[in-house]
Amino acid sequence: MLNFKNISLRRGTQVLFANASFTIHKGQKVGITGANGVGKSSLFAMVRGELHVDEGDFSMPPNLEVAHVAQETPALNCSAIDYVLDGDQGLRTLQKQLEIAEQQHDGLKIGELHAALDHIGGYTAIARAARLLSGLSFTTEQQQHPVNSFSGGWRMRLNLAQALMCRSDVLLLDEPTNHLDLDAVIWLQDWLIKYPGTLLLISHDRDFLDTIASHIVHIEQQKAEIYTGNYSAFETMRAEKLAQQQSAFEKQQREIVHIQSFINRFKAQATKAKQAQSRIKSLERMELISAAHVDSPFNFSFPEPEKMPNQLIQLEEADIGYGDKVIVKNATLTIVPGDRIGLLGHNGAGKSSLIKVLAGDMLSLTGTLRKADALKIGYFAQHQLEQLRLDETPLWHLQKLDPQATEKDLRNFLGGFDFRGDKVMEVVAPFSGGEKARLVLALLVYQNPNLLLLDEPTNHLDLEMRHALSVALQDYQGAMLVVSHDRHLLRSVTDRFLLVADGKIQQFEGDLDDYRIWLAEQKKNSEEPVETGSDSGTVSRKDQRKQDAERRQRLKPLLDAVKKATAAVDKYHQQQMQLEQQLADPAIYSDTEKQRLKTVLEQKTQVDKALAQAESEWMEAELELESAE
Repeated sequence: MLNFKNISLRRGTQVLFANASFTIHKGQKVGITGANGVGKSSLFAMVRGELHVDEGDFSMPPNLEVAHVAQETPALNCSAIDYVLDGDQGLRTLQKQLEIAEQQHDGLKIGELHAALDHIGGYTAIARAARLLSGLSFTTEQQQHPVNSFSGGWRMRLNLAQALMCRSDVLLLDEPTNHLDLDAVIWLQDWLIKYPGTLLLISHDRDFLDTIASHIVHIEQQKAEIYTGNYSAFETMRAEKLAQQQSAFEKQQREIVHIQSFINRFKAQATKAKQAQSRIKSLERMELISAAHVDSPFNFSFPEPEKMPNQLIQLEEADIGYGDKVIVKNATLTIVPGDRIGLLGHNGAGKSSLIKVLAGDMLSLTGTLRKADALKIGYFAQHQLEQLRLDETPLWHLQKLDPQATEKDLRNFLGGFDFRGDKVMEVVAPFSGGEKARLVLALLVYQNPNLLLLDEPTNHLDLEMRHALSVALQDYQGAMLVVSHDRHLLRSVTDRFLLVADGKIQQFEGDLDDYRIWLAEQKKNSEEPVETGSDSGTVSRKDQRKQDAERRQRLKPLLDAVKKATAAVDKYHQQQMQLEQQLADPAIYSDTEKQRLKTVLEQKTQVDKALAQAESEWMEAELELESAE
């Protein structure tokens, strides 16, 4: 149990949040949400004991093993799998003790240590570490590579695997999907669902939160509050709360106007002066309700492209790769107005390379690339952030694009991306990753492209900005090709998928749930290689495709059962929250509301039971699907 009682946290003189009280129970999976800078990471630092509360009291049982993802990775020569094994400190301690006992030829101690190793699963530790690395897209060969041979993004995956290797009671994950591809995100999601400990998760991926979280702690306006249910349930409950708050605010404003009118009219009249003074005091005592800040800080849209050629871009019979290494063979792709395409495929299959070729960032090894004369490409990739002038301001970047525009118009445009006031005149160097990504997107939108090539556009963006981007892309009139590990974005803005796999680009018939099944099939096939040929006992590719199709058909009822169970859990979560909201109203405990209180309590009991049953059925459905996969 993690108990937060009247907690206040500050960063310097700035109050992050104050008087926060909530309890996180053993085994709960809690999403921590809120805009960048509100104190989510500071909350984690407090749980880890690195930051002390300014006011209030935080407590948790002694000797809990708390795991978190390290932000730095030493440039070590040890292998990736050894680095991950270091995450299980208990294992490493026993191994060192065993080594000493063997050097001392202490037979009794050796026997005790072997028993202890068996008790903690020490003899399966290497297999567990290998599964973690495989799930995070490391090949068997890469698992033996030294840590210092990996790039920054892959080292962050190693840190994540090390944290998951720890046999922890509490697991703290801060944006774990930022450096992952879609395949690894789906694997991590499934792993966290089965994690038996208490999980605190900071994430801007709403699908990820929806699937994993049982509660949401939301931080805004210097308050931290806990909600029951996943992120979608929280959004619904918060929207209702804000609507009620706005209604109360408007009612109060009308009352203030009425009282003030009375004061203005009668405070000079002797006969009414006493009543006027009474109303003045009443007005002073009145606790002003803050207007509900329901508007997003982001407000932008893509203008309609000036020209839309019938065929924007065409790639024909292109081999894509580097040097002598071909990643994608004979790639043929035509993009026309209205195309909204999502690219799927394993990490390293060639998705980003394909986008680079289309954007003109790299040349194909063979083949032809034809572009319409009026083609205007808007290309977003992570390296685009590096092309910002760090010693210049957001306003300067826009002025370079459009020297004739007025400063007022450019400021108004930047305001839609939450660069306001003095922020537009600050140099880019100290900006966060999210602020830099927003600036690159602003520059892209301003250029009014008719073809968008987006490679992981949501990295570093918070939930509000991701939502604003999804809305803007839904209304976009041009064509787009998107690579993203954000499944909500893919579902929201694309209408078909292309699969990059086995050196080919092909149409993917199905949705993201079908892609999850496809991934499971690929993993199974890689573990049990299928021979090809006509000899007895072998399976041809044609037969294998037939078997795969039959398997997808066989898994469909199980996938449907998971969807149905998930919907039931969401439904009962919503009902539970509505009843809890009624029970939180002090008025229900008055003598005149006894019957309503009794009714609500009875309903709450029934819904709690139904929710427990629905969660049990959901877990069984997930296990059945996993077993079948």
